[in-house]
Amino acid sequence: MMKTTTLVIAGLIALSGQQVAQAATATPAATTAANPLADAFTQAATKYEVPRDLLVALGYAETHLDNHEGEPSASGGYGVMHLVSNPETKSLEEAAKLTSLTVAKLKTDDAANILGGAAVLRAKADALELDATARKNAGKWYGAVAAYGNVADDATARIYADAVYEALASGVDAEGVQTQPAQVTPERGKYADDAPRALAAAVDYPGALWKAAHSSNYAVSNRPTSDKIDRIVIHVTQGSYAGSISWFQTGPRPNPSSAHYVIRSSDGQITQMVREKNRAFHAGNYNRRSVGIEHEGYVNNASWFTDQMYRSSAALTRSIADRYGIPKDRSHIVGHNQVPGADHTDPGSNWNWTKYMSYVTGGTGGGGATNPHTAEEVCGTGYKTIDSQALGTSGTVYLMYSSASGKNCVATIKKTSLGKASATSAFLEVKGATRKTDSGNFTYYAGPVQAAAADKCVKWGGSVGTATYTSEFEHCS
Repeated sequence: MMKTTTLVIAGLIALSGQQVAQAATATPAATTAANPLADAFTQAATKYEVPRDLLVALGYAETHLDNHEGEPSASGGYGVMHLVSNPETKSLEEAAKLTSLTVAKLKTDDAANILGGAAVLRAKADALELDATARKNAGKWYGAVAAYGNVADDATARIYADAVYEALASGVDAEGVQTQPAQVTPERGKYADDAPRALAAAVDYPGALWKAAHSSNYAVSNRPTSDKIDRIVIHVTQGSYAGSISWFQTGPRPNPSSAHYVIRSSDGQITQMVREKNRAFHAGNYNRRSVGIEHEGYVNNASWFTDQMYRSSAALTRSIADRYGIPKDRSHIVGHNQVPGADHTDPGSNWNWTKYMSYVTGGTGGGGATNPHTAEEVCGTGYKTIDSQALGTSGTVYLMYSSASGKNCVATIKKTSLGKASATSAFLEVKGATRKTDSGNFTYYAGPVQAAAADKCVKWGGSVGTATYTSEFEHCS
């Protein structure tokens, strides 16, 4: 049937020029073991006279040294060094010109991509007239690193460059590539005198930085007066923090996009880009009713989802939910992949919903205060809720429908005794057919119970403990 900033880089200690040069050019003992990726960084750094560990730090800040199997980031960046090809930025094409390598090879071959990144970074240094002596001092590359990011303004460029120097200061250990922590004082030059890091009157969440998205990337509104806000949508940027901020600052373009907030992986820093009263373009059918939160990283790499990010994001989500009366559950705090009509997969299987929702509801992350599963997840891709019934405070039973398969589905989602096996059931009965039931002692949910019911009435329901629900025959067309 049819159913309708300023970043403070800890541990950076000023050194003399000779000491900095040694820190920047030395290859740590930990990196001498044979590794193709590590060798590629060494060879590229040597060829283009770029401090090797700085080149690694730049790659780490961009991608955690993950090539994402040749797939582009949200802003059109490829490979370990995030060589970008979009209407505003052509670092991929610049790398091809500088290295005489093909665009195709730069996109998919790690060694070529790293060589291209080194060539582009060296070109930025040449534009700043860094001579051979200056190029040995990693601190003097700050302006070149900021230029490599190709971001929208100087303040965002500083966010970008600081992330690279933070990785340099902390050391890198990823994908078999290692660097030792380097004590480098970045010479920020024109980036040293940024405007204040936040305009308090401009942000809805205290402590957030403010960087306005381009006016073409959101719609001025008057929510919640014009539209009720009853959902919070969790996204993953498929790119870096600074790069995503810059992307939302750029426009107009054919496919405008933005989010209300962007959160940094390393420390949970939050930047607001669209006022909550306005509609960000982030979640299709849910734009009018939701607040969108982007998280730095890539869905296929769990290393981006730090505890600091989870805690910071959960505090923000808790604040939004409290201000708009949004229930703190997985029916109202959803992933982008759960939005009706969405073709996105974020936040993906590496996102720890159990930990996150525990933080949202005030827990410490060790318990199961909120059910990490949803009816949409239980029933599967393409199923949308058409009816539901609360089972007191014990759970909720959902009736769903997939237009693609023509089937209905019932799932019962527990709210109590989470993680502990307890009596739970779900059933679906198509008029004229035998009732189908999933009943037993389950930790989080019962179901899915599925059946084709084109143009037929259905009876549905379920239970958690002693709380039960059974519908009449309904939803007949």
